[in-house]
Amino acid sequence: MTSRAAQQQEEARQLTARLETEGVRNIALTWVDNAGVARVKTVPAQRLADTAARGVGMSPVFDVFTSDDTITESDDLGGPDGDLRLFPDLDRVTVLAAQPGWAWAPADRYDQLGRPHPACQRQFARRMTERATAAGLEVRMGFETEWVVTRAPESHHPGTTDTFAPLDYPCAGPAYGMTRVVELSDYLRDVTEALTVQGVDVLQLHPEYAPGQFELTTAPADPVRAADDVVLVRETVRAVSARHGLRASFAPAVVAGQVGNGCHLHLGLYRDGRSLHRTPDAAHGLAPDADAFLAGILATLPALLAIGCPSPASYLRLQPSRWAGIYQCWGVENREAALRLITGAPDDPDGGHAEVKTFDAAANPYLAVGAVIAAGLHGIDSRAGLPEPQSGDPGILGVRERARRGIVRLPATLTEATDRLEKSAPLHEALGKVLHGAVLAVRRAEEAQFAESTDEEIAAATRWRW
Repeated sequence: MTSRAAQQQEEARQLTARLETEGVRNIALTWVDNAGVARVKTVPAQRLADTAARGVGMSPVFDVFTSDDTITESDDLGGPDGDLRLFPDLDRVTVLAAQPGWAWAPADRYDQLGRPHPACQRQFARRMTERATAAGLEVRMGFETEWVVTRAPESHHPGTTDTFAPLDYPCAGPAYGMTRVVELSDYLRDVTEALTVQGVDVLQLHPEYAPGQFELTTAPADPVRAADDVVLVRETVRAVSARHGLRASFAPAVVAGQVGNGCHLHLGLYRDGRSLHRTPDAAHGLAPDADAFLAGILATLPALLAIGCPSPASYLRLQPSRWAGIYQCWGVENREAALRLITGAPDDPDGGHAEVKTFDAAANPYLAVGAVIAAGLHGIDSRAGLPEPQSGDPGILGVRERARRGIVRLPATLTEATDRLEKSAPLHEALGKVLHGAVLAVRRAEEAQFAESTDEEIAAATRWRW
């Protein structure tokens, strides 16, 4: 056993003793696959020390699972051969407030010789964060998580499509209305209380536009922690919903034709503890590196869509004039722009950041944060610059006016977005051959799966996958 493994084992023994006093009997170790589905292996709490030292076995084939559990293959992954080891991040072991007797930890994946698995998405996010640090940048990120809650049917088999229609919403109040909060006040209280107990810093929770829809925003953190947090938020919401006889869907399109669920990514840039969004006398307060970083994201957005909008269902959500950001432009406090600059309060020295509005919860959050950082760093390296900001809704402009302003629509299908990802040299380099190939293989398989499906069939088939 290596000295590091021995240290991990001793730390885990001490942690196990604490978990036992809190009644924890099982620990869920999660990773998120390239289809955005949180997968899990569980271990008894008393096995945590051995797990920390030696890991838990798993197949590399999970990197080419699709959202409906079909298995595809890439040049490097697929088939029954091979094995990996899951190692829990002991710093993130969390007692689950809505699942008595359970704790949770995100896992990193290594091969049997202890080498990082090249397709481990969480380690990809960490590598990109370290690249930013090496460039003198601190990146802070946070997510807005949207979901739709319905009453759970009496007989329900997880993962199946609906056997009931229309969906049975537990609250009938108007969009953003206090009525929804009143009708589901116990449920919403339990969601925020569970997250607070679990150490997740909730900034706000409110009703959203679609029937039965809510949105929860978490505080900014380092990118890997932000991705961990959004996984924990989703599974906590799911668990609290079940305890209330409800069912939560994070799918991009719960009902075809309605406003869908987004999972917007917020990011702020700092150097030596000072915000690069608050530079005196700079246009919009953006320091040169912040301007170039955001320009890199904006330029790469067509390819980033295959990361942040990874399902055919995602493109049912990406419709004009729904605040989903379907046009490749940016704007100051413009919620129809794909990249929104948020200025913040003038007296807040740390205020100001940006929001990528296109992403949804079908995305693997580790891929999302890592790919956005890679795009931003490429913008700095290539000395990119932001074009003129856009105001108003590009969707109501005529085609000629959009062309005159240089506003183009982002990919309208997963096929188009995947084609752009395949050709994106910066993202290929950042992801590496194995992970890049696995993502492409899963996207192509998702395209083929739903090639002949109607919008309604796509929404029904994917409604409960996330």
